[in-house]
Amino acid sequence: MVIATRKTTHNGTKTSSFGCNGRFGHDSSKFYSGKMYTNIPKNNLENAIENTIPTKNLNKLFCKSSDKMEELPDNSIHLMITSPPYNVGKEYDENLSLDEYRKLLYNVFKEVFRVLIVGGRACVNIANVGRKPYIPFHSFIIEDMIKIGFFMRGEIIWNKGASAGSSTAWGSWKSATNPTLRDVHEYILVFSKGDNGRKPSLGKEDTITKEEFMEFTKSIWTFPSQSAKAIGHPAPFPTELPLRLIKLYTFTNDIVLDPFMGSGQTAIAALQTKRNFIGYDIDKTYCKLAEERIKKECSQTTLKCVIANPQKILDMNCGFVIRSQTKSYPDSFV
Repeated sequence: MVIATRKTTHNGTKTSSFGCNGRFGHDSSKFYSGKMYTNIPKNNLENAIENTIPTKNLNKLFCKSSDKMEELPDNSIHLMITSPPYNVGKEYDENLSLDEYRKLLYNVFKEVFRVLIVGGRACVNIANVGRKPYIPFHSFIIEDMIKIGFFMRGEIIWNKGASAGSSTAWGSWKSATNPTLRDVHEYILVFSKGDNGRKPSLGKEDTITKEEFMEFTKSIWTFPSQSAKAIGHPAPFPTELPLRLIKLYTFTNDIVLDPFMGSGQTAIAALQTKRNFIGYDIDKTYCKLAEERIKKECSQTTLKCVIANPQKILDMNCGFVIRSQTKSYPDSFV
C-alpha cells in the first residue's frame, strides 16, 4: 500500500520592502549589503581564552577607582551593568566639564572592554540632563563606546511612568510661548565586545522563563523607579533593572561587574540570580552602604561575600572579620 505525502518546506523570511510580520530562519543579507552598512566595520572578534578570576576577588566590592581594575585579568567578566554618576551636582558628583566627564567614563569603559569576555555585554543606564541646552549623555556615551571598540546591540527605553515624580518643570504653562518636555524615561544602552554570541560552559544554565524572555527582549521596559530615601543613595536604580539584564545576558555562576556600584543594587541582583559580582566605588560612605545591604542579602544566600579596599581598610565596625586588606563575612552570615 502506498501512502501519498505532501512535501512542505519552510524557506524562512527575508528582507522585504514592506517588512514582514514574523521572522524565522530570516535572511537579512540584502539589508546588510546595502550602502547604509558599507563603511561600518565588522566587529567579529576571535574567541579569546576566558581567563579565571581568583576566587579571593569574587563577590567583592573594591573601594577604589575603576579606571584601573588590576584585580581582574583580561577576558574574565561576562556582563557589566552600571549607572554612572551624572555630574549634575548630587552629593557624590564631581564638578566636571562635559569633556572631563566624558574622559572619566571613557577611561572606565575602556578598562571594562579589556576585562569583558568576547561576546559579553556592557549595559549602561543613563538619563539626559538639562534644558538650556539639553545634554544628550546617551548620545555621547554611544559615540565613545563605539570609539573604544564596543559593538552596539540596541537601546532600551526605561519608562518610569508615574514613579518619575510630579515635576512641574514644563516651562510655559498651557502656552506655546516656551513649553518644556518633562523626561519620564531613562536609557539602558546595550553593547557587546565583538558581535559574537556566547555558549554556556559546563555547569552553567539559563534561568530566564519564556514569559520573561518575551518581555525582556522588548525595547521598552516599564517599571517604577527606586526611592532614594528608602535606599539611602541619591540615585539608585531598582533591582528590577539589573535583574532583567542578568537573566537576559548571563548564565548561572557568571560574573557581573559594576564599576560604579553605588548602593549595591547590581550585586544584590546577582546574588538573587545565583551569579557572582564584582563592584567598584570611590565613595567610602556608599561602599559602607553597599556593604551593609549586600551583607543582608548574603545572609539569605550561600555565596561568600567580601568587601575589599586595597588602599585603606574602611573603619566600618560592622562585625566583619578583617584579614589584611579584606573584610569578609563570618561564616554565621553564609
